[in-house]
Amino acid sequence: MNLNEWTKESIAALIDHTNLKATADRAAIEKLCSEAKAFGFASVMVNSAYTALCRQQLRNTPVLVGTVVGFPLGQMSVAAKVFEAQTAIADGADEIDYVVNIAEVKNRNWNYLRDEMERITSACHRQGACCKVIFENCYLTKDEIIALAEIARDVKPDFIKTSTGFGTGGATPEDVRLMKETVGGAVKVKAAGGIRDWASCRAMIEAGADRIGASAGKQILDEFSGQEK
Repeated sequence: MNLNEWTKESIAALIDHTNLKATADRAAIEKLCSEAKAFGFASVMVNSAYTALCRQQLRNTPVLVGTVVGFPLGQMSVAAKVFEAQTAIADGADEIDYVVNIAEVKNRNWNYLRDEMERITSACHRQGACCKVIFENCYLTKDEIIALAEIARDVKPDFIKTSTGFGTGGATPEDVRLMKETVGGAVKVKAAGGIRDWASCRAMIEAGADRIGASAGKQILDEFSGQEK
């Protein structure tokens, strides 16, 4: 999108409005949903225990319900991740963001990672849900990011994603650009982790991000609106 064509509404439509805190109570999640409806965010992104509540809160609205799986470490069996994804979709999730098994990336066990991606993507798509694959780039080398992105280019989940926001680092424009260059038009890219203002959000979009994960969506939109004046 050309910079001159950006509007508050078009930016909001790129943002997954996120609250993944362990301490998030029901009131916090209801507030998240209310804000998502008011500002027109793409989705809310929550831990799976709150999927059904969000579905109830967002029924008959265009806001999607997003749920994380294998979060935030990715260190459980593929079967466990598939089950969590299927359960979340049954509870009303439209989108699943799952964390790859990072240890198996370090083991260079590409067959395992391809199988994991195929099984989870297939489970999501069979039930009509979007699948996003979280790489957690702060722990990966550039070659590892490329190798994972090449697998994704073949398997075709809907998105590959930079970070959980719980690692040692978040999204960078350089990583977004690398991921986008590797997958081309076959898969979209979501940037998440540390995106707390309009400047960082803009940098990710300009690098090629198709979706932004952020808990600071309201601040991003306020700063964008202030810049317009």
